[in-house]
Amino acid sequence: MDDETAPTTPAQHSADPARTTGPDADGPAPAAPPAAGAAVPEPYLTELAPGVHAFIQPDGGWCLNNAGFVTDGDATLVVDTAATERRAQLLRRRIAESGAPAPRTLVNTHHHGDHTYGNAVFAPEATVLGHVSCRRELLAAGHQLHAVWPEVEYGDIRLTAPEVTYTDELTLHTGGIEVALIHPGVAHTTGDTLVWLPRQRLVFAGDLVFHGGTPFILMGSLTGSLRALELLRALDAVTVVPGHGPVTGPEVYDGIERYLRFVGRLAQEGRAAGRTPLEVAREADLGPFAELAESERLVANLHRAYAELAGAAPGAPLDPIAAFGDMAALNGGVPMACHA
Repeated sequence: MDDETAPTTPAQHSADPARTTGPDADGPAPAAPPAAGAAVPEPYLTELAPGVHAFIQPDGGWCLNNAGFVTDGDATLVVDTAATERRAQLLRRRIAESGAPAPRTLVNTHHHGDHTYGNAVFAPEATVLGHVSCRRELLAAGHQLHAVWPEVEYGDIRLTAPEVTYTDELTLHTGGIEVALIHPGVAHTTGDTLVWLPRQRLVFAGDLVFHGGTPFILMGSLTGSLRALELLRALDAVTVVPGHGPVTGPEVYDGIERYLRFVGRLAQEGRAAGRTPLEVAREADLGPFAELAESERLVANLHRAYAELAGAAPGAPLDPIAAFGDMAALNGGVPMACHA
């Protein structure tokens, strides 16, 4: 689909946070993965508070992350970019169409390519910020998505790592809007950042939160992800922008915690029985978690849980070829599809 046909105004997809983030929300439900050959819906903007927008990329599957921006009319801060040049340019255009000035600041919630490949579309006019480990991991990973999905038309991707880094917390002021960057410890990756707007009680959670999709902790930590959920709860946000999936509220944390504890139990039992992560994943009864997209991530999550049970440090490098190979095997021998 040509992106000129996509929605062009926030009003077409505006959301009242008080109405769309509670347990009785009537906002959009998590989208199911598209059928083979089906067109993926174009991204859209949702205004969550005055000057605060989420850039939602359905269906939220592999390579289809969310981004967003914060503006007071004089300054603009962008949260994350996209996996392809075309989608990052679309985000830039949506920001301009909203009437916001060109971004001067860009924050990456972590180093994965779907959140960072589009950084060069905004730099050098925008200064790129991130956790110190986000910079390190991005530079070490290189064109990471190209290695997994070489068939995707990414466009002109010039790797652009954060040039300003922090370690624990950093407070920014986008004009009159306070934006706190908080490192939750090793969770989804070693360099995660929560983007917290205290006055709006809104958090861009990055991939600590998948709404409608299976969590993914291969490059992070099971125990660290559980700790990060407690930090998220302590923030007491009303509105949560997940890394993937529709905007939600804090009730989303409960389902993520249940899934992570499920992974932990499977790992303990499987490792004690001498079974491989793939053997455990193939025989696992997913129960309510079968409704989550990208269920093949279970085996990668088990790789991380097994490593932690063996004494590996959170975020210690694991063999990505083995983990992605097991995910393909669990997926019926078919590699996962990047939908970008």
